[in-house]
Order: sequence, then structure tokens, then C-alpha cells
Amino acid sequence: MVGVLTLAIAMVAGADRLYGHSTIAFAAAIMLLVIANAPMLRFNCPQCGKNVFFRGIFVVPWPNRICTRCGHDCDTPLFPKTLMDEGSAQG
Repeated sequence: MVGVLTLAIAMVAGADRLYGHSTIAFAAAIMLLVIANAPMLRFNCPQCGKNVFFRGIFVVPWPNRICTRCGHDCDTPLFPKTLMDEGSAQG
């Protein structure tokens, strides 16, 4: 995420330096950032569906470990291994 942000800033600064102020460079930088951050919108709590990157109206670059809506621990795997699964994998 930091790399994409740096690339967007460098792209706008480079276009500004070479061609003067350009709204096309700003639009391209915004599109680049939206495309790079789109996968973050699909990371939801498995129980209630709330996005774990949102803190109220703010978006942060690290997800909540505990869902603020339902209290589910989003750090646990969806399908935990059982002893039966481990025994059948051995053969």
C-alpha cells in the first residue's frame, strides 16, 4: 500500500514537473489508489459481514482482530482442524 502511494505521488510530481499542472495525472493517481485498495473492501467479518478495516467513518490499513459489531474473533480460521481431520490425513 505504501509502495502504491509512493508511485502515485511520484507520478503526479513527475507529470507536474514535465508538463505543468495536470488534472489527468491526479485522476490517474486516484484510479491507481482505488484499484490497489479494492481487495481491502472484500475483507469482512464471516459472521455479520462488517468490513474489518473500517473504524466508524475512517478506514485504517490494518484490520480489526475482533469485530466491533458482533464481537467475533476474526483472527481464528474459518474451519479449524479437528482430530478426525488430522488422523485421516496420515493415511
